Amino acid sequence: MNKGNKILLLGGSAGGFGVILNLLKSIPKNFQIPILVIVHRNPKFESNFEQVLKKNYALQIKSAEDKEQIQGGKVYFAPPGYHLLIEPDFKLALDNSEPVQFSRPSIDVTFESASEVYKENCIAILFSGANQDGAKGLLAIKNRGGICIVQHPDSAEVPTMPQAAIDLHAQHHIYTTEEIVKYIDHLNGLV
Repeated sequence: MNKGNKILLLGGSAGGFGVILNLLKSIPKNFQIPILVIVHRNPKFESNFEQVLKKNYALQIKSAEDKEQIQGGKVYFAPPGYHLLIEPDFKLALDNSEPVQFSRPSIDVTFESASEVYKENCIAILFSGANQDGAKGLLAIKNRGGICIVQHPDSAEVPTMPQAAIDLHAQHHIYTTEEIVKYIDHLNGLV
């Protein structure tokens, strides 16, 4: 499989942000699969954490921009206040339609959009969170042949989000944080 055909999606909310940041820190600079990160953030509070992360992480990290071409080796964060979608030509699209599961960006919206474009080449990981956002999107990825991983609820600070995905049977694997890091290391060895 050509590495340019795959995408890695990371979604989380309450309790998931720190885990996602630690995971990103463990990914080597030569990781060539594009990564989309969808975390619930309040648009009322300005944040420049993408700029801070750029200085401290090996990967190229940035806030996603509308109509931007997805490139391998980059990490795109969904900006607060916008849903992040993927267009059929593998470009990002920002949308400010109604919140889903009280969230914008919505993990479900991005996961479902990615499943339509990348199909079986999606790899999605759903982390800790306080609502059910991401569970239906994960199921859409699974139904199109992608790989779906859920953080083990016992290792999640807030287990609601991963448990919602498990309740829908949307996952292939239920991994602890340490197992997720090992999986990403394995994935990097395949590209």
